[in-house]
Amino acid sequence: MAVILSSDADFASQLATNENVIVKYYADWCGNCKLFAPKFRRLSDDERFAGITFLDVNAEENEQARHAGGVDNLPYFAVFKKGERLGGRATSKEESVVELLSQLQ
Repeated sequence: MAVILSSDADFASQLATNENVIVKYYADWCGNCKLFAPKFRRLSDDERFAGITFLDVNAEENEQARHAGGVDNLPYFAVFKKGERLGGRATSKEESVVELLSQLQ
């Protein structure tokens, strides 16, 4: 599954229509965010996570989505199940993101 670019305009709809969602919050100036992007795309294609929707949200341009995720640093990852936030963390480590994904399985 591809990573979907989301914004405040469609964020609530994405959470409502997809049962399991992970969101990567980023900023254009964030070097670690750019470095993690290919890993996030690779994880989205991993068959272990086939039932999970992967979203990218620019944290600086989408205040409502940022607040919904509880973003406190970048890159920040948050997981949602049936529209409810289960958890999140600021990290650049792939194993930490895999731990978050495991909450959705």
